[in-house]
Amino acid sequence: MLFLMFFLLILGLQLLHRRLIHLILPTGYDRWVSPVLLVIHLPLALYVGFRLTGFGSLGDWIRPFARAGLYFQMLTVLNLALWGISILVWRASHLWRNGFGAPPENPDRRRFLRQTSAIGASLAAVGVVVGNREARSDPEIVRLELPFPDLPPGLDGLRLVQLSDLHAGPMVHLEQLRRWRRLTDTERPELVLITGDLVDNLPEEVEGFATAFQGFQAPLGVFAILGNHDYFTNPRPIWARLQTMGIACLENRNTLVKRNGDRLCLIGLQDPMARHGQFREIPYGSGPDPVAATQGIPEGAWRLCLNHRPSDWRLARLTNARLTLSGHTHGGQVNLIPGVSSALITGRYTAGLYQEGEDFLYVNRGLGVVGLPVRIGAPPEITVITLRRG
Repeated sequence: MLFLMFFLLILGLQLLHRRLIHLILPTGYDRWVSPVLLVIHLPLALYVGFRLTGFGSLGDWIRPFARAGLYFQMLTVLNLALWGISILVWRASHLWRNGFGAPPENPDRRRFLRQTSAIGASLAAVGVVVGNREARSDPEIVRLELPFPDLPPGLDGLRLVQLSDLHAGPMVHLEQLRRWRRLTDTERPELVLITGDLVDNLPEEVEGFATAFQGFQAPLGVFAILGNHDYFTNPRPIWARLQTMGIACLENRNTLVKRNGDRLCLIGLQDPMARHGQFREIPYGSGPDPVAATQGIPEGAWRLCLNHRPSDWRLARLTNARLTLSGHTHGGQVNLIPGVSSALITGRYTAGLYQEGEDFLYVNRGLGVVGLPVRIGAPPEITVITLRRG
């Protein structure tokens, strides 16, 4: 189903783009538009098909060509956006000069479209270069102190690090993972919490994470939940690998952490994708279940919830967690309009800190990338949170 939606989206964009290219090319050359578009997008369709059906290793040879197809999507979107703007400008100028009615054919219009398409191609090239640099740069270290009136005295000053959306795989290399580990070590956290999407979508990709973070320790432990990408195929090898690393995976369950005589209860909610593993309705769990996740929590334990998707904060709040940590959105990853997150399509919680009553939600922008090795207006992030009583 997801592959079909992806295919229809790409097809719709390219049908519109094909029409634009026909308009701007000289007569005679336009007959090559459809074959060229097919050549550009066939590797992308094959690669996505291999990945989504669990045969990603078969598509390794075609990955560079598939990535070129993804870059072409950025060019397509920019060209179509500028085409729409240029049509509005052209028609508005016609109405201003000649009044209402259909604008006459004008050879200057084709020249105008060529110029805006050249601008679109230039912007796409600049966006890829700048966005790739931002994606591969050292993450921003976001430091917060969050006050809670009911925080037990023994938890005052607890320093934790949140990592999210590492997406170990074809676009996140081992050296990048090792750099993130070194930066996390430098912060000397007492507790490390990972909020999902450790891999891009294949279970064997967890080995990159395991190599980089092997032996990684924090005084109060390292805990994780899985994200939707971790369920694209079989999550069982990821669970097993985390266990051998000493990282407790909290899937609809909880655990207690003791500090200075007081107890912190860590609660993990399972991602909804667990109900539809491998996109074939193969269940690997029930999805988020606040009731199951809070079974056996002793009275008086202060609660913190790990919940991959911030859109499910209402479910996390059913666990009575005072602080919820999420990821998933990448902060939009590619935000073409300054100050506006493209992650708004997933819900109102896109990045940063949110508060309802005395409860907090923090949405981490993540470390890795999806689709394109590009970030624009959404730099990678490591979050350092200090809990305060007051």
